[in-house]
Amino acid sequence: MMTQEKLPLHAVRVLDLTDGFGELTTRYLADLGADVVRVEWDAQSASRTHEPVVRGTSTYHEAFNANKRSLRLDLREPEDRRVFDGLLAKVDIVVTSFAPRVLAELDLEPARLREGNPHLVAVALTHFGLTGPWRDWEATEWTHLALGGALSRSGAPGREPLLPPLDTAMHGAAVQAAWATIAAYSNRLVHGTGDVVDVSALEAVVQVLDPGYGMAGSASGGMPAADGPRGRTDSSFRYPFFQASDGAVRITILSPRQWAGMFAWLGSPEQFAGEEWVGLGHRFANSDTLYPEIQKLFSTLTRAEIISGAATHGIPAASVLLPAEILQNEHYAARGAFREIETAAGTAQVVDGLVEIDDERAGIRTPAPELGADSMAVLEEYAAARPEPEIGPFGTAPSEQPDMPFAGVRVLDFGVIVAGGEGGRLFGDLGADVIKVENQAVPDGSRQSQDGAVLSPVFSWGNRNKDSLGIDVRSEEGAALMRQLVAEADIILSNFKPGTLDRLGLGYAQLREINAGIITVESSAFGHTGPWSVNPGYGPIVRAAVGVAGLWQYHDDPSRYYDDVTIYPDHAAARAMAVAAAAALIRRRATGIGGTVRLAQTEVSLSQHAHRFAAESLQPGTTAVVGNIGAGDAPRGVYAAQGDDEWVVVDVRTDAHFRALADVTGLDAADARFASSADRAAHRTEIDDVVAPWIAERDPAAAMEVLQAAGVPAGKMTRLDELLSSPQLVAREAFQIERHPLIEREMPSEGQPATFERLPRVAVRPAPVFGQHTRAIAARLLGLDEAEIERLIDAGVLQEDRRGLAALAATAELAA
Repeated sequence: MMTQEKLPLHAVRVLDLTDGFGELTTRYLADLGADVVRVEWDAQSASRTHEPVVRGTSTYHEAFNANKRSLRLDLREPEDRRVFDGLLAKVDIVVTSFAPRVLAELDLEPARLREGNPHLVAVALTHFGLTGPWRDWEATEWTHLALGGALSRSGAPGREPLLPPLDTAMHGAAVQAAWATIAAYSNRLVHGTGDVVDVSALEAVVQVLDPGYGMAGSASGGMPAADGPRGRTDSSFRYPFFQASDGAVRITILSPRQWAGMFAWLGSPEQFAGEEWVGLGHRFANSDTLYPEIQKLFSTLTRAEIISGAATHGIPAASVLLPAEILQNEHYAARGAFREIETAAGTAQVVDGLVEIDDERAGIRTPAPELGADSMAVLEEYAAARPEPEIGPFGTAPSEQPDMPFAGVRVLDFGVIVAGGEGGRLFGDLGADVIKVENQAVPDGSRQSQDGAVLSPVFSWGNRNKDSLGIDVRSEEGAALMRQLVAEADIILSNFKPGTLDRLGLGYAQLREINAGIITVESSAFGHTGPWSVNPGYGPIVRAAVGVAGLWQYHDDPSRYYDDVTIYPDHAAARAMAVAAAAALIRRRATGIGGTVRLAQTEVSLSQHAHRFAAESLQPGTTAVVGNIGAGDAPRGVYAAQGDDEWVVVDVRTDAHFRALADVTGLDAADARFASSADRAAHRTEIDDVVAPWIAERDPAAAMEVLQAAGVPAGKMTRLDELLSSPQLVAREAFQIERHPLIEREMPSEGQPATFERLPRVAVRPAPVFGQHTRAIAARLLGLDEAEIERLIDAGVLQEDRRGLAALAATAELAA
């Protein structure tokens, strides 16, 4: 375990006023070394009483407040408020998650906090943002799933939509907030001034969970999710499940290489020997012929035997695990993914961090603090003055966006598909010089398209603001040219199978001899150690291995898993990777030394649900399939509204919510059967008998607006194409229109990770065709003359796509 002093953010001070929402944001900063001090005054705060609660202990508090200190200050008391205001001059970042109304009541609005503190990065993470018509609405995990588009795609055709399990929406927003926070702090280090950072959970859900207009997996064929059918479809052919002799497994067969492995594993049967079977579309269209043969092969094998065989044949595969199995799993044990923490309820297993820095886990150093336990120590330490950090850029590359935090940072981006592609794109959006390193022999799967187009919208979304360099780094000359580029680079990003960079001669131990400041950032499905580290993996495989797939079921139908429409956790993993990479840049400013960042996508997901696993370890069976029936209160569920396949989520969580609902729907709030949350849960049917017909008679948007006006958490099921007309998203300009010369359609796309007071909006440069900038990079950065460049292209060392370049030239001629 790394000491705090060795971690990249050890010099950063954060005041944490998150409460029941967003604690993962500051936990991640604390994991990376920041001194995170929780300012709190109530032992019954939302954070300390947040579900799950086991024998009086909130595992949410235990999981998401580790590595923090607690300062007891009651901001409603004048003297405590004066102390707090004095601390603002001594810290770098303040993060709040109170509702806008509460921020105003407590005088914590971010612009107010920055008064007299121009250095401060003041972050407000709220459900809908600080502006817009919905800013004061109530929200929960479930209403965000409805309003953010995820619910509309989930579930069986002909049935009610199915709420995704666990807490992917809220904790996806928390990771987004961490990225926005570190971007703003990095900008302060460059330009000397802090910022107001307005993070909307709804916008984060739209960007991070299942973007309708954004990067998608290889199985999408390059088509955006928003182009899908209006209703829910059976997409189980994409990432199929099969029954082993001891449970379920999932495999993915996407690339021609993976199909070759599956074909060999099946014994090379004649019926699948035709060239047409190499095509992804043909296999999908004929899955009813292919999959029964795979099932025959798997039915007599155990899950472990299938996973081993799949690894041998180069096929991504995973067992479908439930939380209890995960806690006992040999791979996670070998990696130290969980750590035992003593709590008042007993010994809990808590997920031990998201990333590894310099081959050491950035995990739990101290357990979650008792209320006010560190008050005296914090006040004494913060009384002393400390020097301001020097101001200046992180990198030395020329930049067209000097007002962005990562201007001058050069990133060599080996990332592929979603998690890899998004990581580079996030830096490119914020000013970095990102060079996408590609090889025609092993093309990026996201370049696939159903219609054979040179460039697809999906690839364009995930690879905007990048240049493309085609190069064969496996060749001797290509490797030498790459080492030359490394000498002038800052970051290398990749999401290959562990060990690939080392085999290419591009591992950190090799590169630091060339460039002591180089930072290598590697993401993989299962991490670089442990028995599964050699196994290939995509998002669907990760979801099976972390419990998400196994819990994604209707409560009354255990026959099928319904997570085949999502690409979680790729986008969340990309942001977690970007946060750690930015932290490594911050450390390099002080030391001049680079280092390594390694991330397992499985552990990103486990970390987002650390409270659930901790509860399961204390009380087995607590984390189970929920479906659409929310425990603990009522009404909590999905209700049919007026119209064709229209639905509204209602998610009552408090007595106040229920009283407001009763006023609107005609329920009797004074009925003894509905006196408490437990009473209401016990009489769910009687409540639904009133609420369901009330909603069924109304347009979904109208029902939602009436309920929200009364103070009830409610959200209409919003389809992906409806996001563009969402009043809140429109008001906050959450989308901007991208255009690409090779794509006829307009492409609505995310604007920023948050609304910033100082950072300008992202300026979009169209995504490149393969090798579009090979010649320019070879001349500008490698110093090669035209004749040498031509020779290397003829030899296949440098590469370009002449078809793509010709298409670009044709569009330029038409434009002229």
